[in-house]
Amino acid sequence: MILIDANILMYAAGAAHPHKAPSARLLERVARGDVAATINAETLQEILHRYRAIKRWTDGRQVYDLARQLFPSVVPISVEMLDRARELLDHHPALMARDALQAAVVLHEGLEAICSYDRDFDVIPSLVRIEP
Repeated sequence: MILIDANILMYAAGAAHPHKAPSARLLERVARGDVAATINAETLQEILHRYRAIKRWTDGRQVYDLARQLFPSVVPISVEMLDRARELLDHHPALMARDALQAAVVLHEGLEAICSYDRDFDVIPSLVRIEP
């Protein structure tokens, strides 16, 4: 099982970009059941935050709804995950808080990898990052 980062959903739904087609193909494979994947509550929050911030709420609602259809079961964020994110931030000064939380979810849940274009995850030796 892999964790899908918000950027995969946003690239798949967004304008023309080199990451759009690979992201969309991955999500199609998830929908068919060919790839075991999940998202967490933070991923949904990132979608809400980003689209509201860029004043594209109609698009944001669509991306959110698509994510909820594709991933009906969402990993909740626990205080243990937040504690782990705090530890990751202590050990990796360049890591951003949202990335630390996503990494903590992967590590806490024993997931195989995070699927993301964000190379900031690469500073965590115990975390595997893959791209679509």
